[in-house]
Amino acid sequence: MLFHVRMNVNLPAAMPADQATQLKADEKALAQRLQDQGKWRHLWRIAGQYANISVFDVDSVDELHALLTSLPLFPYMQVDVMPLCRHPSSIRDNDS
Repeated sequence: MLFHVRMNVNLPAAMPADQATQLKADEKALAQRLQDQGKWRHLWRIAGQYANISVFDVDSVDELHALLTSLPLFPYMQVDVMPLCRHPSSIRDNDS
């Protein structure tokens, strides 16, 4: 199942810099591991924002929820999820 996920991050201004740095490093490590596993298929930064657009490929909504809530930055995110399915007018028969 493919999902389009927008994540907006809003770290508190009062968060100590070393804590923010560690959260970002932990987030990057997990994001890269999920990409290696094929679960986090695409990751795109939204220019000028602390936000991204991602495509996840998971077996269920429950799996997506578990992955998103496991992200170190999740407590500081606004997350919008849209399930995706193939459009009948697409000229491609795969997800490339």
